[in-house]
Amino acid sequence: MTRIQIPRGTQDIMPGTVELWHYVEAKARELCRRFNYAEIRTPLFESTELFQRGVGETTDIVEKEMYSVANPRSNDALTLRPEGTAGVVRSYVENKLYGSPNQPTKLYYLGPMFRHERPQAGRYRQFVQFGAEAIGSSDPAIDAEVIGLAIRLYQELETARAVRRAEQRRDGRRPGAPPRAPAGASERRALRAVRGLPIPD
Repeated sequence: MTRIQIPRGTQDIMPGTVELWHYVEAKARELCRRFNYAEIRTPLFESTELFQRGVGETTDIVEKEMYSVANPRSNDALTLRPEGTAGVVRSYVENKLYGSPNQPTKLYYLGPMFRHERPQAGRYRQFVQFGAEAIGSSDPAIDAEVIGLAIRLYQELETARAVRRAEQRRDGRRPGAPPRAPAGASERRALRAVRGLPIPD
């Protein structure tokens, strides 16, 4: 009997690694809260036409990389989302968020996306994407704010990596090595925090 294995281009995120994901996700959510962006969760699949219109019919994503199936109850097709922006904009229009007196509408998303790409190092067919959208204003300062949010996230994660490396140097360990058992209670608390920092060396 053939052994069933994980589909090509996907990964299991195991205990010991999933905690790093939790840390990065929590950082992203906290940063969005500080920038006044609210979370939105859209379906994992949408009408194929949405991505054809929003992403472009002649792009590689639409022509080669989408997972699409025919909808048995209608004449349209459904597609696992290859990116997040199209679904957010569809929801913004469908739910009439443009009618809110507080514009622009600031939203962020964090979740799985799907593209039928050739798997390689760091690239998967199911992957997690984080994005922020500010819709309803033509002010270029809003674009700068979104860019600033992304830069700030990278800075905070890079700071976390620098703290982790400093702790490793202090303990005389090579980067990536597990921490030695600390002597005091305060050091135990510090190293417990360091173990949870993301971005392995």
